[in-house]
Amino acid sequence: MMAKAAKTITVEQIGSPIRRHHSQRETLIGLRLNRIGRTSALPDTPEVRGMIAKVQHLVRVVEDK
Repeated sequence: MMAKAAKTITVEQIGSPIRRHHSQRETLIGLRLNRIGRTSALPDTPEVRGMIAKVQHLVRVVEDK
């Protein structure tokens, strides 16, 4: 049985964590983001999707081409 290639999701930070709740700042750090314009390729798992949903006003999902 061959393992399926793990799907990834690319996320870019577009908003500042200044004046946001500390848990949102920590979520950005967990997503390997902490600066506007920084991108991160992450595994497409329910956990990562939940983290993105928590800070959806600060990040955007980049469409892979």
